[in-house]
Amino acid sequence: MKEVNHYLELIETNIKDQRFEGSPGSLYEPIKYILSLGGKRLRPMLTLLSYTLYRKDVEKVVPFAVAVEAFHNFTLMHDDIMDQAPLRRGKPTVHEKWNVSTAILSGDVMLVKVYEMLLGLEESKLKRVLALFNACATGVCEGQQWDMVFESRKRVTEKEYIHMIRLKTAVLLGFALELGAVLADAPKKDAIVLRNAGEQLGIGFQLKDDLLDVYADKKKFGKQVGGDIIANKKTYLLIHALQQARGTDKKELNDWLQKKKFDKHRKVAAVTALYDRLGAREAAETEVAEYFNRGFESLKSLSSQANTTTLVSFAEALADRQR
Repeated sequence: MKEVNHYLELIETNIKDQRFEGSPGSLYEPIKYILSLGGKRLRPMLTLLSYTLYRKDVEKVVPFAVAVEAFHNFTLMHDDIMDQAPLRRGKPTVHEKWNVSTAILSGDVMLVKVYEMLLGLEESKLKRVLALFNACATGVCEGQQWDMVFESRKRVTEKEYIHMIRLKTAVLLGFALELGAVLADAPKKDAIVLRNAGEQLGIGFQLKDDLLDVYADKKKFGKQVGGDIIANKKTYLLIHALQQARGTDKKELNDWLQKKKFDKHRKVAAVTALYDRLGAREAAETEVAEYFNRGFESLKSLSSQANTTTLVSFAEALADRQR
């Protein structure tokens, strides 16, 4: 997609132009490091694609799209600490490369910088955007807390899990699309439609991520394959398997969940085999398709369908991604 490649170049250029500098340097180096790791740039891309549904002067809003990416990376920096994740995009996470305290403080400064970036908005839009952003950021924190609450709960339902990932992941995709519409002076109805579409797509995106964590090609994925299994993360796959398991399958699954010492490779292989037997993969794939379809259907209610082709194609690529 020619437009997507052009927008990606604009995003990357703006990220490189951002001056995350100050003293001590050890506070700011992790910010530049995590942003330099790349990634899909999904969220800023959604903001630009949403904006161009209504206006073409996309360069004007790139800094605000990059603010969304900066916020996303702030959440990753803190999320990786809580998950004790060793890798991010195939490279050491910030707390592994530096230390936990530095990662916490650098993340805090990153969030402050997001607000500085948004202060560049014209006054007529500033209050509305900040209100939307604050609601989104609060939702992300609530979702992360629910994720941690679930760690100590024996039973989590599929409905509770979907609610958690809507907050933790999907509301930011919804905000990214809504932001583009607000910046483009789109009809208020369209801004709400785009937010809702983004949330549906975001749920599908996270469910796909759950699948890839277990079933992705290790060379392509950029994170530790099977990391969720090793950490006993209550993903859709595990929740479904726990609901379906009976007899020896139930005993084996519970045994792996209770083990404190284990060979990581053996555990990943054994639990993956249980997922296969219990239909967890097929159930998750069905849910992925369902939520992406809901997002696509929502986009059909926009006031104009003239320029939605690139946005829909981009979203379809997310549904089909293998990393």
